[in-house]
Amino acid sequence: MKLDHVSFAAQPDGLEATTEQIADRLGIEPVKGGVHPRFGTRNMILPLTDHQYVEVVTVLEHPAADKAPFGQAVRARSEAGGGWLGWVVEVPDLAPFEAKLGRPAVPGGRIFPDGRQLEWHQIGVKGLISDPQLPFMIRFDSEDEMHPSRARVTDVRLSGLDIAGSPERVTDWLGGPVEDVLGSLDVTWSAPHGTPGIMAVSFETPDGTVTI
Repeated sequence: MKLDHVSFAAQPDGLEATTEQIADRLGIEPVKGGVHPRFGTRNMILPLTDHQYVEVVTVLEHPAADKAPFGQAVRARSEAGGGWLGWVVEVPDLAPFEAKLGRPAVPGGRIFPDGRQLEWHQIGVKGLISDPQLPFMIRFDSEDEMHPSRARVTDVRLSGLDIAGSPERVTDWLGGPVEDVLGSLDVTWSAPHGTPGIMAVSFETPDGTVTI
């Protein structure tokens, strides 16, 4: 298990403007993602080193957004002003989480401009909704060359997280030490004053550390 990406819900000025603001601070040229038909959402990608990336996501006026937990989560965060939605852990096998949560993982996908389709399965978004410190889990079904981090070569690295929450709670959720998942990241855990979740993310760029 390893941290795959962090997700940022679009602010009131919209997906493109929100993405540009983050991209300008990090010095990364954003990549158009695409529509997630099953979730009623659309995203843009900021590739990072170490097989990781930032996803900026918005909800669409589509029936799927009202039915899918991910669409519901994005809508709620954007309506609250936008900001960090959560973090996502890539796992090789979703079966243990399906057994633990008592439901199957749901398929996701989006089509590339050249017609290829990126496909994955995910589970745990309902946990994120009820307790935003918790990551959800993803397993990519497509070739590694299609992973969003491969969309553009960059020299920006995700270096730290500030999470309002409890490492013990997240360890229990993951079924293994959260420290193993976060690796060498500099992680600060703080008692939540209000809603738990990601408070800030730090990146190492050629111009120094940037915290958003």
